[in-house]
Amino acid sequence: MTIAIERIEAAAYEIMCRAAIDIPPDYRRGIAEMRARETGKLARFVLHAMAENWEAASADRRPMCADTGLPRYYVKVGNEARVETGFVGVERVLRQATARATRDVPLRPNRVHPLWRTEHGNNVGINAPEIDWSFEPGADWVDITTVHKGGLFGTDYRMLFPGDGVDGIKRFVLDGLIAFGKRGLACQPAILGIGLGGSKDTCMQLGKQAACLRIVGDRHPDPGIAALELELQALGNAIGMGAMGFVGSSMVVDCHIEVGHTHTGGMPVSMHTFCLASRRATARIHADGAVEYRSDPQWFTPYLRRETTEWETRTRT
Repeated sequence: MTIAIERIEAAAYEIMCRAAIDIPPDYRRGIAEMRARETGKLARFVLHAMAENWEAASADRRPMCADTGLPRYYVKVGNEARVETGFVGVERVLRQATARATRDVPLRPNRVHPLWRTEHGNNVGINAPEIDWSFEPGADWVDITTVHKGGLFGTDYRMLFPGDGVDGIKRFVLDGLIAFGKRGLACQPAILGIGLGGSKDTCMQLGKQAACLRIVGDRHPDPGIAALELELQALGNAIGMGAMGFVGSSMVVDCHIEVGHTHTGGMPVSMHTFCLASRRATARIHADGAVEYRSDPQWFTPYLRRETTEWETRTRT
């Protein structure tokens, strides 16, 4: 069956509206648990105010933060999926949905030309919104995830060497979190995404996807990486800074790490913070036109993390 392009556009518009307003339940639970543990008076006050702002935004159907970030899409295509007008048509309606949502929600029109500062007032322009693609074998659906992430600060990159090891990664992450907190370069508490390996551009992509496309509480299937995620989360919450940089222990809601095989001579690492307005929403459009909405992107499938030349669909141990 062929998916009607109108179903794609309607779903993309709907998740644009949801992501702008409704904070995902996994992040809300993470903040509630963090608030129960926080002993810093001002940091605890900020966490309480965050929850109140979320409730008000949902009730009023308006964004909880004036800066609605840079809307972007992650599209996972089932190998058996067929879409009316093809995937050029998908790109076209994703841009249209962004422009409509900017007007209707409304979203702040943040996109400008980097040199001339000209803009169209709809968050659409050259290479905007960004659309990342991945594929899934044996499926006839299309998953569309939108993420509204700030595009200014809360990100860092460093080329480490293999000899720096895990201790070098820890040092880089702690240095970054302290700098972010002192200089107000991130809105804590944040979901921290770490990219390890790959080429420089892949490393940055992995870190952003780790921050934005995994839910709070999700652990990497590699036990060693999962243990490092928890260790970095604990270290981030032990530096003495809490929500919005106040004294406390609520810097990192969760830490997610994604890796890619890299050059033998290096160990690139990136870090990204998905701020207190963690905005994401996903729609799955089935071959029969039915649409399911959820807050877990389910982006990192076993197929996406595959290591071998040939993909085997059977369960691997």
